[in-house]
Amino acid sequence: MVTDDTPLPLLGGLSRRQFLRDYWQQQPLLVRQALPGYQIPLSPEELAGLACDEEVESRLILHHPDQIPSWQLEHGPFPEQRFATLPERHWTLLVQEVNKHVPELALQQQWFDFLPGWRRDDVMVSYAPAEGGVGPHADNYDVFLLQGYGHRRWSIHQQPVVASDWLPDLPLRILRHFPTEQSWVLAPGDLLYLPSGVAHWGVAEDPCMTLSFGFRAPSQQDLLAAYCADTLAELDPEQFYRDPADLAPCQQGEIDVASRAAVRRELTALLRDPAAIDHWFGRFATELRPGHTLPEPEQPISATELQQWLQQGATLWRSEYCRWGYYPTTDDERAAVWLFVAGDAYPLTAGDAPLAPQLCGQRTLSATELLPQLSATALALLVTLYNDGCLYFPQRETAA
Repeated sequence: MVTDDTPLPLLGGLSRRQFLRDYWQQQPLLVRQALPGYQIPLSPEELAGLACDEEVESRLILHHPDQIPSWQLEHGPFPEQRFATLPERHWTLLVQEVNKHVPELALQQQWFDFLPGWRRDDVMVSYAPAEGGVGPHADNYDVFLLQGYGHRRWSIHQQPVVASDWLPDLPLRILRHFPTEQSWVLAPGDLLYLPSGVAHWGVAEDPCMTLSFGFRAPSQQDLLAAYCADTLAELDPEQFYRDPADLAPCQQGEIDVASRAAVRRELTALLRDPAAIDHWFGRFATELRPGHTLPEPEQPISATELQQWLQQGATLWRSEYCRWGYYPTTDDERAAVWLFVAGDAYPLTAGDAPLAPQLCGQRTLSATELLPQLSATALALLVTLYNDGCLYFPQRETAA
């Protein structure tokens, strides 16, 4: 059983507790041979093929050291012939959300299950020939950089980055100056963790592929804006401020104590109660990215058919297109557990509560795991999630 104090080979023998205490969001961590013998489950040609797909987000970054501006950005999808015209050096192909298209990479995210699942963003894969890179920069998310093959030199500095540090008039956020504090060459199987805000610069030593397992956090501005927008949508536009009964005489123009207290009470009341904030955050944390939609199944499934697939031993997969989360409750009459999927909330009874950590913690669910607890309400939930595009049987989708 893995506990908070179990040594994790991926972290060089650190336990979860030690990593969170000493490194997470504090300082970089380099682990040599975190995954000995690691082999990336796709080739450069397959990555380029994904970059030609109009449903895949991809970018091409070229560096022209002798030109001004020296950095060039192109967005995919790319025609196949574009890759035949690229120079031998100084470029990088970046493909986002490769976990949606390569099942092996979707499963490899489980290596990082010692961190909150709702914070997980995606798996980005990059390919670069010698001297390729995206320039010195800093990201607003935590990232684990796993070397897939080849070698890449990573240099970092931990001085704070401000707006004036970026090169002007570029479609990329690249730093003007990069005073290197530490530098390492990563080989296949090596892992480098970088906290949010740490400036870094990766340059290929030879043709190489790197995987980026990103963990994004909402900004305070995003949290407040989203919460206020949802609160505003629920307010009655015909409800207005009313003066307090104890309105006292005051000088003309003075904003009196009673009025200020009344406004504070009204605004405080609009913050709702803690349980309502928890429920709002569950939906917010699992929402789809703007502009993204769930891929619905080719054919809807019925409860009878879903149960038959499980009885035949089929494995149910969780879609990489949506985020999952849950929390147990103690004083909510509507649910023992709230399950959140792709921004929607589902109340679970005490009998169905064990289904929530299974759905949120596993990317595949076997018939052996599901059938013993498949109540009528649990089956109905699985049918809903399947028909919404949150779950799928690979065999059924292939057959369709």
